[in-house]
Amino acid sequence: MKVRRSADSVYRLVNRKHDHGTTARSIPMTETLSSAITLSPRTCPFDPPPELIEQAEARAITPVRFPDGHMGWLITGYHLVRAVLADPRFSARQELRHAPIEHRMVEKGLLPPAEPGMFLRMDPPEHTRYRRLLTGQFTVRHMNRLIPRIERIAADRLDAIAEQGPPADLVHEFALPIPSLVICELLGVPYSDREVFQRHTATLLRLESSLDEVNAAMAGITGYLDELVRSKAASPGDDLLSGLIETGELDQGELVRIAFLLLVAGHETTANMLALGSFALLTNPAQLAALRENPSQIEGAVEEMLRYASIFQIGIQRAALEDVDIDGHHIAKGENVILAVQAANRDPERFEHADTLDITRPNNGHLAFGHGVHQCLGQQLARIEMRIGYRALFERFPDLRLAIPADEVPMRSDMAIYGVHKLPVTWKEVKQ
Repeated sequence: MKVRRSADSVYRLVNRKHDHGTTARSIPMTETLSSAITLSPRTCPFDPPPELIEQAEARAITPVRFPDGHMGWLITGYHLVRAVLADPRFSARQELRHAPIEHRMVEKGLLPPAEPGMFLRMDPPEHTRYRRLLTGQFTVRHMNRLIPRIERIAADRLDAIAEQGPPADLVHEFALPIPSLVICELLGVPYSDREVFQRHTATLLRLESSLDEVNAAMAGITGYLDELVRSKAASPGDDLLSGLIETGELDQGELVRIAFLLLVAGHETTANMLALGSFALLTNPAQLAALRENPSQIEGAVEEMLRYASIFQIGIQRAALEDVDIDGHHIAKGENVILAVQAANRDPERFEHADTLDITRPNNGHLAFGHGVHQCLGQQLARIEMRIGYRALFERFPDLRLAIPADEVPMRSDMAIYGVHKLPVTWKEVKQ
């Protein structure tokens, strides 16, 4: 079934003449793609790239050539993406990956091994060891205890916006501060230092940052966290980072890198979902009206937003640890696969009317948080922050609307984490 797809790019898959010395299993060589994964302007801010969707509509798995010449695979079908994420024959190890884009950190070949503590790019048992130390801090029960504090943070931000008066930028005055404040409190990072990690994080995620800029940003944020860990070791507090130190199972470098992962992921991803989701609702008035009329639909609305508006530009990457046959295709040991979650979450074979935002959608089994052993550790916290944030925002400002035309909202097409750079909004002030 052909489905309307609009929007831009993450992968620009360009048909070229092919090296007939390379064998593309199960697909004729004339259909093999030599890929240049680049960014280009989107025609719709919420839809997956048209080039990517063209491939998804043609087949669920496609051979691609990486910038260094490595032959790998692009997987767009929901069921295949989910299966690979749960398959231990596919590795998350960084040193097995080929860079899927012209990467500022890599001139040729494989990426370097992940340093101790960078557990997102490790396999069990190393990954299991780090995950075990953190899982208890991110249970649903533990996250629910944070609800009153998150509600207070959201209310304080909305009070400040109302006091300032229209217009306001929802990114810098609402979407970014809420998860930043929450993760700072959870880790024990002084919120007054937020400018340090927010500035360095922006440099790290900017796709056009130079190697010197990336190295300087990494040194800045890890240097800051190194001092923070040392201060907490000398004077522990009631926070997650102090608790990790007290286990005695992690050295200084591991603690710094875990803190880095949690701090960066804990504010960047949710901040962009809050802003992008607000933008989606403001440009879908029927859906926003339905949510306002029935606020109890907020949980479904959050799950649908996660499915509909993907923030990951490149997708999830894995490497085959052995020869694997999948969907009639032979993936050889060492070959890399790119799992296009943004396409999988729009797969019409899994989701009816996949391109439509529908906050009442039943059985929303999206893959926005991944799947398998690497499924997002902080997903429950992100859900709570989004539920509280969306509900509070639209209850406080019932006539909230964009302050500029939708096509003038600056999108984060230049960043590894997609979203909006700014989201100017306005509303009718109530005279006291």
